[in-house]
Amino acid sequence: MHGARPTIGDVARAAGVSKGTVSLAYSGKRPVAEETRRRIFAAAESLRWTASSSAQALATSRTSTIGLVIARRPEIIATDTFFPRFIAGCEAVLAEAGMGLMLNVVADDDAETAAYERYAAGRVDGVILLDVEQGDRRPDLVRELGLTAVILSAEAPHEEEPVDTPVTPVVYTEDAAAVGELVELLVDAGHSSIAHVSGPLRYVHAAARRDAFAAAMARHGLVPDRIVEGDFTAASGRDATAALLNGDDRPTAIVYANDVMAIAGLSYARSSGLRVPEDLSVTGFDDSELSAHLSPGLTSVSTGADVRGAVAARTLLAALGGDAHRAVLVDGTIVVRRGSIAPPSRP
Repeated sequence: MHGARPTIGDVARAAGVSKGTVSLAYSGKRPVAEETRRRIFAAAESLRWTASSSAQALATSRTSTIGLVIARRPEIIATDTFFPRFIAGCEAVLAEAGMGLMLNVVADDDAETAAYERYAAGRVDGVILLDVEQGDRRPDLVRELGLTAVILSAEAPHEEEPVDTPVTPVVYTEDAAAVGELVELLVDAGHSSIAHVSGPLRYVHAAARRDAFAAAMARHGLVPDRIVEGDFTAASGRDATAALLNGDDRPTAIVYANDVMAIAGLSYARSSGLRVPEDLSVTGFDDSELSAHLSPGLTSVSTGADVRGAVAARTLLAALGGDAHRAVLVDGTIVVRRGSIAPPSRP
């Protein structure tokens, strides 16, 4: 509306930061990068905005709590070792900063939106976004709600956000290289008939692993035509393995998108009379503790989930202070070789 008084939100948009960062710049309660502070003050001056008592209240009403919403079924969370490791990494950093973590497990989009709306009502200072989906709605949602956020992804950001949009930092790993190394190990062992059981392809990290598998196969002149989509559960791993092994031309190796599906697939193969790794080589992803104690041990990929949690928390704390990088690489994805790969017993 013409003639309306400028608000702290107007200043935040003009400076490319969150409302919380604007209030921090004026209150001095937490450090704000000097360049960010100058940008905020310049925006306030150009808009003729003066910090009011309500704006100052934003700084003094900090909750010292970070929010984390996980939109997965409880049975998946219970069996996937990534989540407890990631949360432990977050908690270690937050505890040092005198802060805590608020966790919500939700079943659908409506419940997820409601959780973020509760967070925005003053329950948390910022949020970490996990399980990023293709065309994910949440970055825009939390931005509209005025929540400072950090995104955890399996690949670097593809493009910069518009200059008038507040930066949402992305903490990422490079899953593609690890998947390529798994395929390389199988090819070097003599496999040419290799399948992949992916996670739900709506997730960026599942699609990234699927694409990396296809690209690695193509580099070796192999056709990536045996890809079955799972959902990260043991049941889906077993069903996908059954579909692959009961076909006319079964693969001699399977690359799974997580350890839970790989372990279930390994069990199904052995119950079907196949020897692992002599008749079927298998690999997982996430390097769960159980993987090292199977017979044979499961070749997998350690993702450094605890390190990722710690980096995500530190990046969010920096963002709350107006001093976060656009993209932060976590260099901790390592292939762990065990006994589940061997030359195929048949051509």
